[in-house]
Amino acid sequence: MSTAILTGPPAPGSSLDGDLRSLGFDVRIASGAEEARVLLAAVPAGERVALVDPRFVGHLHALRLALTDPRFPAAAAPGALTAQREARPALARALEAVSTTAGAPGSGTLTDAQGLTDSLAEALDADGVAVHRPQLGTLVATVPTDAEARHAARAAVEAVDDEAVRLRSAVKAHDGFFTTFFISPYSRYIARWCARRGLTPNQVTTASLLTALIAAGCAATGTRGGYVAAGVLLIVSFVLDCTDGQLARYALKYSTMGAWLDATFDRAKEYAFYAGLALGAARDGDDVWALALGAMVLMTCRHVVDFSFNEANHDATANTSPTAALSSKLDGVGWTVWARRMIILPIGERWAMIAVLTAVTSPRIVFWALIVGCAFGACYTTAGRVLRSLTRKAKRTDRAAQALADLADSGPLARLVSKAARRRPAPAPLLALLGAAVVLAFAVGAEPFGSWSTVAAAAGYAVLAGIAVSAPLKGALDWLLPPLFRAAEYGTVLVLAARSDAAQALPAAFGLVAAVAYHHYDTVYRIRGGTGAPPAWLVRVTGGHEGRTLLVTVLAALLADRGDDFTLALTALAVAVALVVLVESIRFWVSSGAPAVHDEGETA
Repeated sequence: MSTAILTGPPAPGSSLDGDLRSLGFDVRIASGAEEARVLLAAVPAGERVALVDPRFVGHLHALRLALTDPRFPAAAAPGALTAQREARPALARALEAVSTTAGAPGSGTLTDAQGLTDSLAEALDADGVAVHRPQLGTLVATVPTDAEARHAARAAVEAVDDEAVRLRSAVKAHDGFFTTFFISPYSRYIARWCARRGLTPNQVTTASLLTALIAAGCAATGTRGGYVAAGVLLIVSFVLDCTDGQLARYALKYSTMGAWLDATFDRAKEYAFYAGLALGAARDGDDVWALALGAMVLMTCRHVVDFSFNEANHDATANTSPTAALSSKLDGVGWTVWARRMIILPIGERWAMIAVLTAVTSPRIVFWALIVGCAFGACYTTAGRVLRSLTRKAKRTDRAAQALADLADSGPLARLVSKAARRRPAPAPLLALLGAAVVLAFAVGAEPFGSWSTVAAAAGYAVLAGIAVSAPLKGALDWLLPPLFRAAEYGTVLVLAARSDAAQALPAAFGLVAAVAYHHYDTVYRIRGGTGAPPAWLVRVTGGHEGRTLLVTVLAALLADRGDDFTLALTALAVAVALVVLVESIRFWVSSGAPAVHDEGETA
């Protein structure tokens, strides 16, 4: 249990003791700084400790935000401070220093203008411990110093509905149109219902995954009834997908396991549903595996554009451009905000479209709609970001360059070339584009299928990719490297599987791309959490993007006349990659050092 130490007896009529107990704190009362220090030392080192000014007046949810959020080592609001295990030593030092000062002649008492908790928060900041201060908005958190101020503070508390604010804040601030107007108005109440019954976000996330898998199974039946059920269940899965995040924000139940589930299950659900649609179409004699894989490749490359652009400009200085200024102006016109969010086909709109089209049309139409919609969204967002990058004068940091290098996923071949390269003869994006174009052109046009010229093109791609990353990626358009590498690798696998005579080559290729894409999404969320890319050994073992591309072309050349063996090879490669990256990913995300990352913006 967490412990809350009141730095004096509560004011008459105060509900502070009961509020803290309702938040799960064992409440203890100190008579001064010295006794507070003794009580703090008595609390086990691994437990959370809160120090609260007994004069505190505010909403219960203000206390909840300040004292119970598990994502921050230390947090504070006026009159309240909390420290988790990582920040406990710094808090003990600060309390000892403040206690010594308070005991000095002429130092005053703890009820002076600045209370003990505020002094401690400043001391923690000075000691290098970042103290999180939540945005309270209309919520009240104050320390009145006289009866009149206390009366005014209590009146302010009564004037604001604490629960209504809590429900509103459970919803993301930047969701898409469909999610905002068709899901969140009722999913927030489902989240509250779950919280009151002790359900966790992880349980809701798992329910969302299971619902999507059942939907995929319904789609795989290939019947109209199955398609209708699949569409309905997909919407239910999305409602639960929104609910889990709202439950986490409503109850402040963030966790490293929840971060991992939230970061991976969305992709798992969507890929599984694509596979279900492809299986259902096959039952009707329509082979759409190439379209399913094409949709997955396009969507993943589009996401990588988002991720790499954001990382490249995460902490850029002088980050201004006419394009950004125009976007800011358009943000002031309400309807343009929603229009621009909708046309990029974010997850809410995309899942709604898939659900409706699945129920009333065929899998082939679903995939073509996805490809057209995602292609338009990708062109729109990429063009805008290219214009911003070319027109802004920004100095990119070493951190941004390292993040792009990690997202590039360069393997041993590319790293060997990058070390041997004396200089980069052309801009990195141009080299990456040239390499991707060469390997894809040979994969498409080389005759016969499995020609060794495609292997040579893949080797050339590895060389160009290595030269592209031979210098820090700080150029204006260097963020294009990761999506270009993804397009080259995934596209080569798709084209070679489509050209193979083996009947099951495309499903095997679908599994391989899904496994590799999981690795790339996992890398993104590790970087977002501030822990850096996966370990170097994992990239070496999985070969990097250029190594896997070369390996697939070699397998196609060696097994060109044995289609079933090519399918078997792709399947074995998919299983091997999936096992390695999943085991390492699970090990990391359940470890104590994993970040509790929860995305506050809707994934496109």
